[in-house]
Amino acid sequence: MRDLHHQGLTLFGKQSEARNVVFVVLPQVHLLDLSGPAQVFDTARCMGAPYTLRYSSSQTQQISAQGIVLAELSPLAPVAVDDLILLAGVDWDFASHEKPLLDQETRDWLSSAAKAGAHIASVCTGAFALAEAGLLDGRRCTTHWSQTSVLQARFPKAKVLENVLFVHDGRLTTSAGIASGIDMALGLVQQDQGPMFAAQVARHLVVYLRRNGSQPQSSISLEYRTHLHSGVHQAQDYLINHIAEHVTLDELANVAGISTRGLNRAFKEATGLTPIQYHQRLRIELAATLLSNPALRVEEVALQCGFEDVRHFRRLWQRQFGAPPLQRGHRFAFHRSVER
Repeated sequence: MRDLHHQGLTLFGKQSEARNVVFVVLPQVHLLDLSGPAQVFDTARCMGAPYTLRYSSSQTQQISAQGIVLAELSPLAPVAVDDLILLAGVDWDFASHEKPLLDQETRDWLSSAAKAGAHIASVCTGAFALAEAGLLDGRRCTTHWSQTSVLQARFPKAKVLENVLFVHDGRLTTSAGIASGIDMALGLVQQDQGPMFAAQVARHLVVYLRRNGSQPQSSISLEYRTHLHSGVHQAQDYLINHIAEHVTLDELANVAGISTRGLNRAFKEATGLTPIQYHQRLRIELAATLLSNPALRVEEVALQCGFEDVRHFRRLWQRQFGAPPLQRGHRFAFHRSVER
């Protein structure tokens, strides 16, 4: 696990600055809410992303909801701009419990961290801790489906959303129940390091990153990876790394270690697409990203994505989106600015 970057798993996304990921451990924390995102960021770290993980609390130890004692927790130290703070869900009777979830030290620390410019995220009922600290006032947020109405009733200034996996509102991110914390963590890694890198983290964890319903589309780099065929995974990785290049089926079969006929059959069974179709979709998604730059013309984007015939690019785009490339590109740029 510590040598993932020596096993062909490299940092394909943009190289970001070093970032602290601080897990705030609360009383009665749910283990999977904590360990799921921690595993995502630790795997990303082992693959080359510049993350430093820290587990902090106002107490040196906390007892989890499952009875495991989490000890030698670090103090709630000051955070810097762009640090990521994550609060996992807890076992708490939010409907009738009058006692606050947070002690005064933790509440004040969260407020200071938000003012310092840290990105703050929660898993499941961890959203209640953010609400107690006043961080959800006027913000779009979510929590476990069984607690959304309770969160809204207790904190009427919050804009609680239902039926979403996770919600970004500026430098605040909240997620729904348990497993969606993994989805959220992968989404945050994708923001930092790009979709290709996040796809490799997801693949190593043998999970599929689901997107919330408010996002315009899923990433092709993250889709079609729920299968367990190693040769097809290798072929997909190769195509991701050679999006704009001409790749022959023989070349791809050699990478996958199987015959061309076997690769075609296995690829179709695993993804529902042929290698050519998958390569084309990778190029279309890259084009969508480039078209968010108004300085680039459609013809330039098509060439940069490996399309020698611009008319062919336009036909593929029209077939997939039902609109001309330029129009779709502007919509892409708008959605991405909103998500930020």
